[in-house]
Amino acid sequence: MSTHETGRCHRAPAFRASLLVAALSVVVAPGCKKKEAMVLPAPEVFVTQAVAKDVPVQMELIGQTAGSKDVEIRARVEGYLESVNFREGDLVKEGDLLYQIDPKPFQAAVASAKAQVATMQARLGQTETEVARMKPLAEQQAVSRRDYDNAVSARDAALAQLDAAKAALDKAQLDLGYTTIKAPLSGLADLTKVKAGNLVGRGESTLLTTISVVDPMYVQMSITEADYLMFAQSDRRAGKRPATLVLADGSVYAEKGKLDAVQRAIDSKTGTLALRLLFPNPDRILRPGQYGKIQFVSQELPGAVCVPQKAVSELQGVFQVVVVGKDNKAEIRTVKMGPRTGDLWVVSEGLTAGETVVVEGLQQVKPGAEVKPKPIEAAKTEAVAPAEKAEAGKPAGK
Repeated sequence: MSTHETGRCHRAPAFRASLLVAALSVVVAPGCKKKEAMVLPAPEVFVTQAVAKDVPVQMELIGQTAGSKDVEIRARVEGYLESVNFREGDLVKEGDLLYQIDPKPFQAAVASAKAQVATMQARLGQTETEVARMKPLAEQQAVSRRDYDNAVSARDAALAQLDAAKAALDKAQLDLGYTTIKAPLSGLADLTKVKAGNLVGRGESTLLTTISVVDPMYVQMSITEADYLMFAQSDRRAGKRPATLVLADGSVYAEKGKLDAVQRAIDSKTGTLALRLLFPNPDRILRPGQYGKIQFVSQELPGAVCVPQKAVSELQGVFQVVVVGKDNKAEIRTVKMGPRTGDLWVVSEGLTAGETVVVEGLQQVKPGAEVKPKPIEAAKTEAVAPAEKAEAGKPAGK
């Protein structure tokens, strides 16, 4: 073998070794970079502390107004309606004339009854005279005992007939009085159901109108059995707290209401219990039949633990919050929720006041993982800053 060939044989292994080292460096280098990429920074979340505060639990129900007294005005005798003597839908006073039924047939009946009474009085007088005349004769046996007894019976019959005639007269005068229909109380009159000239009272007491006492006004509503139990087991003052009425247009009625009555038993068909509130109505703004929302405090929760509603997540009826510990480790905790108040939600079990909960960034949190907490106020500041910069960058006059 020549010297040239021997040198080439020694260089070949060295060349192969350099290629192997280069290949290994290519394989090892990406592996090192991949391990460095797996180290991710802790996710940034916005947090706040659970606070303890006295929470008034407010209940809201739908109610309907009704007059504190609703009186139906009906025709009690049959006849033709002569006149309607009130302004429909206006306030009437007790004793005001509302309707007049034609009184002529009833006046004739009264006159006939009076004549009958006079006849019976004359007949009674005649029989009494006959008894007085026959009594001494019967004692002397100048007349038979039978004739005297007949005279006494005739007198008693005449007395009974007189009583019947007087009762008929009273009835005729009462019917005559029913032809003049007056307001039995002061209140708001409904529209009239019949007009002048109509025949009323035939076979039934025809409804003419309705008068409602609207000051004060009732508001009636129904609550579920569960709400009633919460209401009944809460503070004894719950029934004495004022109630607020929100009208159909969203306005709040100026006067406050109070609980007036509670239904005796729960309706077995609906499972609800009726409540009745009493509202002053001096300006007669409320009318019977209106709907509105009734808001009142059903109970007080002293020192209740509250968190923002956004901090609570729900999955298949289970409520959870993310709690951040001192080492910034996230813990997903199951809690039991109570009533809501404004933007806050009462946590009845599973959380104590002062613990830190995640409000924004819940999707980035993993159980037991480290997070980078920031106060929720910082999120508001960061949201406002870009808007201020945008305003500053706008040309003047635009």
